[in-house]
Amino acid sequence: MKKPLLTVLAIAVTAVSCKKEQDPFLIEKQNIGLLTDSTLVKDLKMAFPKDSIVKSSPEDAFLKTDSPITIFNTNNQELLALTPKKLNDSTSTIGTIKIMDSKFKTKKGLTINSTFADIQNNYKISNIQNTLRNVVVFVNDINAFFTIDKKELPAELQFDASAKIEAIQIPGQAKIKYFMIGW
Repeated sequence: MKKPLLTVLAIAVTAVSCKKEQDPFLIEKQNIGLLTDSTLVKDLKMAFPKDSIVKSSPEDAFLKTDSPITIFNTNNQELLALTPKKLNDSTSTIGTIKIMDSKFKTKKGLTINSTFADIQNNYKISNIQNTLRNVVVFVNDINAFFTIDKKELPAELQFDASAKIEAIQIPGQAKIKYFMIGW
């Protein structure tokens, strides 16, 4: 009678001790570290217990269309800029996250210091959009979009916002200007 109980107890202890800890800097499709696509603004302190969370003031909300919540580490370095789906609502989830620190990376190693070649070699590009000053590269596999400054493109593409830009036209060494996750 005691032997089966001990076996069950040993299996339970082993299962609990083998539980993998979440990497706080890993970017995946539905989470960035402990932050998930269902985390509420009011619960951000649980996802970033040691970091500073700075919300924009109500006055800023009138000046901007998006009022980000910035996460700073203990050395006062910006980690992330979060934009809630509903402004000034603590029960809102996060809509977009701007990655500000190179410690945050995908399983395949993409960071804010990556290049277009890194994106292209590791993920399927879902879409490329041409804007006035930038090119936005979408990767649906990880709910990410990467902004590349048009200054990184050949001269004939830099000033034409209506041109259809293909992946082959973007130089591999083109640097990422912004790395964002959208939920």
